[in-house]
Amino acid sequence: MWLAAHGSAVVALDRDPDTIQQLQLDATAHDLPIVAAIRDLESGSPSLGARLFDVIVVVHYLHRPLFPSLIAALRPGGLLVYETFTRAQAARGKPTNPDFLLMRGELEQLVQPLEIVDSREGVFEERDVASVVARKT
Repeated sequence: MWLAAHGSAVVALDRDPDTIQQLQLDATAHDLPIVAAIRDLESGSPSLGARLFDVIVVVHYLHRPLFPSLIAALRPGGLLVYETFTRAQAARGKPTNPDFLLMRGELEQLVQPLEIVDSREGVFEERDVASVVARKT
């Protein structure tokens, strides 16, 4: 919503129909042109296209096989902004499944060969997370 409100063309994907429906309602209520689609990125082809996006934002989601598609979908100079939970989060509660939790230093490896512009890993707002902003050269 914030990106669309500040002039960016936004495509939002989620596999949960209720989440997409709510986003569409909110976007309509605020007269924001967001394209929202139901898409399960963990089944079938994870392709997001090639060189389509200036910015891709992923929050609280981890599906390691998706990273090549995320990188391919960025235009040259495009940014990947990614934040999700680390394994330390399991001690705090959900999520606890290691398939959905990053190992220490793993996020920076997953975004290779992108150039890391900024990153952080640790406890932020009482959550154990790793974050990266990485640019496609």
